[in-house]
Amino acid sequence: MKMVRAIVRPEKSESIAEKLAEFGIVSMTKMHVFGRGKTRGLQVGDITYDEFPKVMLMIVVPDDELERTIDVILQNGKTGNIGDGKIFVSAVEAAYTVRTGEASL
Repeated sequence: MKMVRAIVRPEKSESIAEKLAEFGIVSMTKMHVFGRGKTRGLQVGDITYDEFPKVMLMIVVPDDELERTIDVILQNGKTGNIGDGKIFVSAVEAAYTVRTGEASL
């Protein structure tokens, strides 16, 4: 299994979540975060904006659903402007249900 962490524009997070649900991916964690990327913020006159609001979606998917999940995020999160976000993928070694203690993998 893989953990997908997608940091996206807040106005795109709901459409991404809806499209993922259409494909059967309904479990996710959504967090409001602040940060910046390669551009190190935005300079407007004397004011520097160095942190921007984003939403981080955390989704665990089976290996065979990874590419489709990434495609959904890319297609529905893109505006074509700087600051559209980033997707990180990592391996999930284990998962447990807190209520029952049952291993989920």
